[in-house]
Amino acid sequence: MLKIENLCVKIGDKEVLKDINLNIGVGETHVLFGPNGAGKSTLINTILGNPKYEVVKGSIYFKGKDITNMPMYERAKLGMGISYQNPPAIPGVKLKNLLNIISNREWNEIEKMAEILNFNDFLEREVNVGFSGGEAKRSEILQIYAQNPDFIMFDEPDSGVDVENVELIGNLINELLDKNKIPSDREKSGLIITHMGHILNFMDVDRAHVLYDGIIACSGHPEEILDNIIEHGYERCVECYQKKKH
Repeated sequence: MLKIENLCVKIGDKEVLKDINLNIGVGETHVLFGPNGAGKSTLINTILGNPKYEVVKGSIYFKGKDITNMPMYERAKLGMGISYQNPPAIPGVKLKNLLNIISNREWNEIEKMAEILNFNDFLEREVNVGFSGGEAKRSEILQIYAQNPDFIMFDEPDSGVDVENVELIGNLINELLDKNKIPSDREKSGLIITHMGHILNFMDVDRAHVLYDGIIACSGHPEEILDNIIEHGYERCVECYQKKKH
């Protein structure tokens, strides 16, 4: 689904990502850990094609196509979606109207998902205007559901959300990523960025990576990596990073 080769990215004069290599297969969900400032948001913005982020070396392939220099709207048309950590408010645009514009589903399906999210009362409201953190996250989930992309990136879906909503969002992300199907039938893929990993208590993830100082310091089993981060912070990841440097 997604293949990244030797990716180096800079913002202005600063190199933020250095020789990133990442492969996410069809039906796979990966999680990306890392301390603040490690480059996690830079990576997903680069995958998405945000022009603020300059690719100075390397390539990004999506569904076998080189999308390294492709504009954002074309990537979205190919089946790429994102749930933002801090989604913008859009005054003057009702959520219902936005969902109709972006939808690849029947409206009755969207209404059912809105009901599951306890979000029917928000459909007539302006997008994210006056929404709490949890409400904005549920709004993003509903928009992603309507869009129905093949590859979904979630930027810190568990930040600023209470435990009850984290469980709800985790269960719905599982559904969006086909985790309710047997592995051979899964067609959706995902990349989840998280700082502390609370969302993993309610999710099924295939592989984990730690981004530190712009490089992927280590990769492995999600639970093993998360347990190490909880016990030791990112100190062990720093050791891996130093070994890779030398």
